[in-house]
Amino acid sequence: MPESLSAELAPKLAVELGLNPSEYEHVVEILGRIPSITELYVYSLMWSEHCSYKHSRKALRMFPTTGEHVLQGPGENAGVISVGDGWAVAFKMESHNHPSAIEPYQGAATGVGGIIRDIFTMGARPIASLNSLRFGTLDKPRQRYLFEGAVAGIGGYGNCLGVPTVGGEVYFEEAYEGNCLINAMSIGLMREERLMRAVAAGVGNKILLIGSTTGRDGIGGASVLASQEFDEKAEDKRPSVQVGDPFEEKLLIEACLELLDQELLVALGDLGAAGLTSSASEMASRGGVGLDIEVTKVPQREENMKAFEIMVSESQERMLAVVTPEKLEAAQAICEKWGLLSTVIGEVTDTGNFVVRENGVIVADMPADSLADDAPIYDPAMTRPAYLDEVQAFDPATLIHPESVAELTETLLRLLSSPNICSRRWIWEQYDHQVMVNTVVLPGGDAAVLRIGDTGRGEMTTRGIAVSSDCNGRYCYLDPYRGAQIALAEAARNVACVGGEPAAITDCLNFGNPEKPEVFWTFHEAIRGLSDACTEWGIPVISGNVSFYNESFGNPIYPTPTVGLVGLIDDVSVTATVAFKDAGDVIVLVGETFDELGGSEYLKSVHGLVTGAPPALDLELEAAVQSAVRAAVRAGIAKSAHDCSEGGMAVTLAESAIAGGIGCSVYLDDDLAGVSSLFSESQSRVVLTVAEGDMDGLLEIFDANEVPFAVLGQVGGERLHIGEKIDVDLNTMKLIFEHTLEKLVGGEMQTEELFEG
Repeated sequence: MPESLSAELAPKLAVELGLNPSEYEHVVEILGRIPSITELYVYSLMWSEHCSYKHSRKALRMFPTTGEHVLQGPGENAGVISVGDGWAVAFKMESHNHPSAIEPYQGAATGVGGIIRDIFTMGARPIASLNSLRFGTLDKPRQRYLFEGAVAGIGGYGNCLGVPTVGGEVYFEEAYEGNCLINAMSIGLMREERLMRAVAAGVGNKILLIGSTTGRDGIGGASVLASQEFDEKAEDKRPSVQVGDPFEEKLLIEACLELLDQELLVALGDLGAAGLTSSASEMASRGGVGLDIEVTKVPQREENMKAFEIMVSESQERMLAVVTPEKLEAAQAICEKWGLLSTVIGEVTDTGNFVVRENGVIVADMPADSLADDAPIYDPAMTRPAYLDEVQAFDPATLIHPESVAELTETLLRLLSSPNICSRRWIWEQYDHQVMVNTVVLPGGDAAVLRIGDTGRGEMTTRGIAVSSDCNGRYCYLDPYRGAQIALAEAARNVACVGGEPAAITDCLNFGNPEKPEVFWTFHEAIRGLSDACTEWGIPVISGNVSFYNESFGNPIYPTPTVGLVGLIDDVSVTATVAFKDAGDVIVLVGETFDELGGSEYLKSVHGLVTGAPPALDLELEAAVQSAVRAAVRAGIAKSAHDCSEGGMAVTLAESAIAGGIGCSVYLDDDLAGVSSLFSESQSRVVLTVAEGDMDGLLEIFDANEVPFAVLGQVGGERLHIGEKIDVDLNTMKLIFEHTLEKLVGGEMQTEELFEG
């Protein structure tokens, strides 16, 4: 075999490529010989953390993955659920953290492109995107560069594709300074019978490569960058970041969907991390067949590319299809119609082996299932981090807190100017969120709402989906088990606020180096917490992504298990938004407030502390509150609904007043001190407004769901007045809330100058 390596050189190259000595020996055992150069590259990527999940796979088995609506669970390019009337949605969330930290525009853009390919691979037309972002504080020029570049990349790629970006979240914390997080989520719509899987079948069927040419850009990009920590050599990895072309992807979408419409494909998969290697070997493994590929037939944009470079390139906008010989001509004609290259590069065999040839000479011959299924599975050591005892024992009552109306009002304004709370308008105005005209509830609320149906064919329904992505990394840092459950609760609560019933989730699990016992303990606890809550509430996990090694110079990020939740809505004409509506409407709190300031935005913004125990979460109460809120929205009683989260009750009321352009007067009838009453981040709370005449109906809903509640006051006026605690005019709040982010991004303000500015 050409590319042969000596017994001395092969293990050295294996280590350079990321395989440890025992993994190399396992490869030798599988092959029964010394591997070739191409084989070592292929195994090193397929057995990388990013592709094999070798440190996380056991823990992920805790997740419930089946449910009433599930058509496709984990194991495919995306999960799929039924949404009624024969319609289905595919959705998934993935990370592009490491590439974005090197080159933010292309890193974020290709993250969007990659996750969208996962969606139409399943046979679904992409209809919406969301994103979950984390950066360091914006008083540092590099963080502003990363933030602006990532937002521009997300908007630039999505806008060109014509896929609306309808929601998301962003946090700014010192813990993400050396390792930003770019988590992209995409959703697609299809008829149930259109579900396609990436399973190769049929000996003699042709392997068709569709889309862009293959270059050296992206070699090892996602798979290598996401399987190691960042250090001083990070900038040297810039060539590993993929380069995207959204116009080519738009053509790919249309061509692939037409190929599926015409029933011309046996299987379809996208070329993501590890490129042709992962797509082809996973297809073969799932189908229990072999593949034989000739690399010289792969269209190349660079000269003298070696076989291993072609096999592991992560060049974007490429798809791999399996086509029967009799349908090949028709399939290629459709590709040509859309201006796309389509090239037969191999065929399905009955050997079970993944064979790679160069000019007819075999350069790699490996059992296909050994690449996809034989990666080592580890049981990493776990140690509870020592810092948890100290932070969880901290009592916020030991601090000096503001007490007067003036001090508490100033504190509210300070929170409204926090980068973690202030308006995200500067971000979402860069995104096209109304293309396709299916967006019912626009960005800026608790959850996005999308109408189900095909506007192009006039096949519209009253049904819809509600979508939210959430995670508070501080809570997970302070208690990963509870923090992960709160992430799910927050997403489900947001969906309930627009009338949605949770159906399933995807996740993006962002953590540090799993080989460090303290880090893996936080990962395992977060998975356990999320799994327990999903099981309790009957919400399956149908897709997702694990992103490890999010560290820089040995410092891990906060544990960040981001949850993307899709809920079902029967009638999108009956929903609610966060905005107060009419003077005289009654303001009602569903749930209870407790003295829970641990991990709060108040502690961070006012005292500069990330400490204390995060809020408690009662799973039974949370479910009851969501049920009551959902019933009130669906009955048309709730004129507005807004969940209490970062910043507590005062911020929730302020945001609803700002959104509606109308003030309110309320009284918080509790025994808590001013700061806890106003800024506690107790869970399972939602603020509703209803017309006075609908109060009896609302109380019946509360009684039926056995939830605690309190009537707070009324909508009206031009001020936010909270008992004897806060008194501020609407315009002052609005100016601070809506313009802080753009001033920070422009370098006009420093974080510590926010309020003074």
